[in-house]
Amino acid sequence: MAAPVLENTTSENGSSSVVKVTNKGMVLPFKAPEKKDCPLITFDLPYITFYYNQKLLLYKNGGGDGGGEQLFQERVEKLKEGLSMVLVDFYPLAGKLALDEEGILRVECDGESLVGVEVVEAEAEGVQVSQLTDGDAPEFLQEIVPYSGVMNLEGLHSPLMAVQITKLKDGVAIGCAFNHAILDGASTWHFMGAWAELCRGESISVIPFHDRTKARNTRVKLDLPESAAAHEKIDPNLAVQPAKILRDKIFSFSEKAVEKIKSDVNASIDGEEGSKPFSTFQSLGVHVWRAVCRARKLKPQDYTVFAIFTDCRRRLDPPMPESYFGNLIQAIFTVTASGLLLQSPSKYGSGLLQKVINSHNAEAIDTRSKEWEAAPKLFHYTDAGINCVAVGSSPRFRVYDVDFGFGKPERVRSGNNNKFDGMMYLYQGRDGGRSVDVELTLDVDALEEIGKDDEFLVTTTDCLTTVY
Repeated sequence: MAAPVLENTTSENGSSSVVKVTNKGMVLPFKAPEKKDCPLITFDLPYITFYYNQKLLLYKNGGGDGGGEQLFQERVEKLKEGLSMVLVDFYPLAGKLALDEEGILRVECDGESLVGVEVVEAEAEGVQVSQLTDGDAPEFLQEIVPYSGVMNLEGLHSPLMAVQITKLKDGVAIGCAFNHAILDGASTWHFMGAWAELCRGESISVIPFHDRTKARNTRVKLDLPESAAAHEKIDPNLAVQPAKILRDKIFSFSEKAVEKIKSDVNASIDGEEGSKPFSTFQSLGVHVWRAVCRARKLKPQDYTVFAIFTDCRRRLDPPMPESYFGNLIQAIFTVTASGLLLQSPSKYGSGLLQKVINSHNAEAIDTRSKEWEAAPKLFHYTDAGINCVAVGSSPRFRVYDVDFGFGKPERVRSGNNNKFDGMMYLYQGRDGGRSVDVELTLDVDALEEIGKDDEFLVTTTDCLTTVY
């Protein structure tokens, strides 16, 4: 059953009447960090013109009641206390962006440079958690996840992280915004897990590794735009990508559905000499890619792109630890004709993904890095082009382990930033095991089509894909 639709009513002065901000403040590390500053390297700098990365975690109150103001304030204080503690180890998030004497970007984290994390308290007491788990995100989501429409470049003047804690009728919403020039998805969920550990009275299980120069030590000066608006004005993609009305939906693939998708594509290569089994990502990724092409009603000759933001930690030589804190990702692409992708067995598309992923080794990473350093290019989040499917996040991230002491989330989802036609985020399924949530952004017509695609939804008697 679809969640009820929320209406975002507006008062005469234009402010939202659904969400009421009750308090704002800054949270600093409870003691000064030992490290004084943090360089931004080749893996960080291109994202300065992306937007703050937004995550929303929704929690229900236990015991069957809505919980009162006292319960909410106790949770807020626990979250603030844990945040103050976790920032000692994850200190770059409490710093500020600055230019050094050569005009090169860095994060300053010493003394007066410590800005802290902005924390907003709010209430939307007529709103239930179930109304926010619907994948078709209501417009007021931007009211409960901070820094909507804020470019990472603005970290020169704004905090590098913001949190909004919103009291709901039957729970709490925790919206977080992270400056994407500071950290990637792996580091985001490393931080979130550590914050939750401290809130539960535990110690941080994995201390972050901060020496970014071990991954790359080339200083690059950027020609920064004057503002976010100035950068978007020169976006070359806008001329070839007409404005569309976009919507989100979350497709929750059960463990059985994921296993069926993976086993079907691997059965097609059984016995083929030299073939390697396809991973869950390679199988599910192509399953979505093909469905999106069908939903868009592409012509056979239309080219389509699949983009992956690949974690490079283990791919470097020497490899970096999983605890590396920062950005250590690169975008890789594969392209084919829509007709070829759809008329061929699924193993064709999975083979394309497998090839591009396996070939992105330390040498390829170094070559790509040198090319960018020789001619630095500031990204537009629309750079993947038309007819694209792009993947962010990973079901490997333990997003439902983020328990601050009041249970695991009911739903984890993304905010509105950095979304375009074809963007999808893969999350660990709440049911655990190999279940996967696919948060997909598409043109409204294509999204309606894909929601009726039985092949995509794996609608068999023993498999279940739930649509939110």
